[in-house]
Amino acid sequence: MRFNKTTSPYLHNENNVSAVMKRVLLALIPGTLVYCYFFGWFILVNITIACITAVASEALMLALRKRPIKPYLSDYSAVLTACLLALALPTLAPWWLIVIATLFAIIIAKHLYGGLGYNPFNPAMVGYVVVMISFPQHMTQWLTAQHGLDLWQTLQLQLFGITPASVQLDAITSATPIDSLKTGLSLQKPISEYIQSPLFSFSQGTGWEWIACGFTLGGLWLLYKRVISWQIPAGMLLSISAMAIIFSLINPDQYAGPIFQLFNGGTLLAAFFIATDPVSASTTPKGRFIYAIGIGVLTYIIRTWGGYPDGIAFAVLLMNMAVPTIDYYTQPKVFGARKP
Repeated sequence: MRFNKTTSPYLHNENNVSAVMKRVLLALIPGTLVYCYFFGWFILVNITIACITAVASEALMLALRKRPIKPYLSDYSAVLTACLLALALPTLAPWWLIVIATLFAIIIAKHLYGGLGYNPFNPAMVGYVVVMISFPQHMTQWLTAQHGLDLWQTLQLQLFGITPASVQLDAITSATPIDSLKTGLSLQKPISEYIQSPLFSFSQGTGWEWIACGFTLGGLWLLYKRVISWQIPAGMLLSISAMAIIFSLINPDQYAGPIFQLFNGGTLLAAFFIATDPVSASTTPKGRFIYAIGIGVLTYIIRTWGGYPDGIAFAVLLMNMAVPTIDYYTQPKVFGARKP
């Protein structure tokens, strides 16, 4: 039998797992730098603890499963999971909470199902939900922007729970804008009483809007490099915006508008970096859009009427469960196939 062969040069596809993960990590840099500007060293401490835990637990599981350690560690998937989880956790999260969340993400959500490529759920969101349900009080410890703590004070507070003598912990901590607004609405206070506070100001406040802009910049770069597809960010952001517009028009004193929903919490981080997980997300073009719309709708429902201030993690995991069905009914037409 004679085989057809093409002549040189032979081109190689650069989109291997390692290259994709490194590009996503690079895209996280703008948002992380803005995060550091407003919240100081805490987010870098979170990332460091999460990365060390993720790499160590990944190596342990690979050794127990008798898999080669170096090739799997060098794909950067564990590091990316750790970074996304660290960015989602509160800035004042104690070290042990970060470790528990990361261990669940790597050991349970990833390796229990067979490792990268076999996990049906987003590992970072599994770790987040575990500590959210188990330690709700610690998951509300967010620092105010520009709190003035240096690196040594940060390490003392986060690793050993030691508050500097000249600092009152209550003076440098506050709820997130979403949590604060939800608490106010539960007390039957209109949005207008909260939205004018510096906490909700776009140019002053806590800087959440600028952090979201940083992650948007990185996400747009991923779209330009074709690392992620446009359907998931578009579907999620459009659905959240549509829900916010509809309900804010019905009752503007009870429901926040689309700008608030998009630029607070982890909306833009999730749209470009979390919901676009290539393993647990839908794989068909139509399926990605349906999957993303579901995340957006569920996020808005949980934020507005649920018991948690930000429902992104729960929305992502719920839609992960629906991915096999979505992909089954949205398979593209095979080229050359006849209609039944």
